[in-house]
Amino acid sequence: MAKGNLHAAFDDSEVSPRDLAARAAWLSFVGGMTQDQIAQELGISRQRAQRLVARASSEGLIRVRIDHPIARCLELERDLKRRFGLEAAWVSPGIGAGADPLNGLAPFVAPVLERLFEDETPKVFALGTGRTLKTVVDHMRTTEGAHHKLVSLIGNVAPDGSASFYEVIMRLAEKTRARHYPMSAPVAVRDAEELALYRSLPHIKAARKLAQSADLAIAGIGQMGNDAPLYIDGFLTAEELADLQAAGGVGELCGHIFDREGRYLDHPVNHRMVGVRVPEAEMPVYCIGAGKSKVTAMRAALGGGLITGLFTDEWTANTLISE
Repeated sequence: MAKGNLHAAFDDSEVSPRDLAARAAWLSFVGGMTQDQIAQELGISRQRAQRLVARASSEGLIRVRIDHPIARCLELERDLKRRFGLEAAWVSPGIGAGADPLNGLAPFVAPVLERLFEDETPKVFALGTGRTLKTVVDHMRTTEGAHHKLVSLIGNVAPDGSASFYEVIMRLAEKTRARHYPMSAPVAVRDAEELALYRSLPHIKAARKLAQSADLAIAGIGQMGNDAPLYIDGFLTAEELADLQAAGGVGELCGHIFDREGRYLDHPVNHRMVGVRVPEAEMPVYCIGAGKSKVTAMRAALGGGLITGLFTDEWTANTLISE
């Protein structure tokens, strides 16, 4: 954003008072901003910022989560669907320059996922892993979803034999009481012989078959810069990361690396992944991601048709549709 704040992205005169009140409340309760900071972020006086937050409270817009769709975010959702052919898009309000975008995105996504699990029709949900999805699940309330099934798309064992720190399926099962099927295997194996061995194990075969038939996949997205989650978490060596970058890798879904066109690389690392590559057949894939480090990977995945639904924030949505 040109001036480093949200006010630079919209004209105050074109925003409804209720929208502005909801945005001020979001910055206060989710972004943790003071009234002075809210005033600076929105380009208004401190007194008006105070009145807007008070209005949001008195009109019932605040339930820790903001219970009012902001018009600009709805416009961005429509633009994302039109631009990238998505079947669904959700855009959370920005929480200000310099803040971790996940702090605003996670509490926004959580109630949407809760509603998915409140659906009375039994479904199979296939899950990725990682910090983003873990944080979203941590924000979810307990809901009754025992009629659903959860299955992992990716292994949960690190190269040193330890469990993955960002395992999601167990946390989500606790929140929903859904039956769950983790993929108890390494994220990646050493060679083709080991891959065949793991994929021949009955519990891995069952988990992969269930994941491939899922009604919906939900995953985060990883970048492939020097801060790549696969590298930081020990699943790639520095040499493997450099080789993947040289081969054109810019992002990954559930451990599988793709290029700028959203095409999965024909690379040894991809061939050693135990889990399921998405999308599988007609399976919808809903991706959660936001922030500068994720933009290149998200644009590639969108352009390549790897995802059908997107959860992101205001800044990221603006960036994706403007370039």
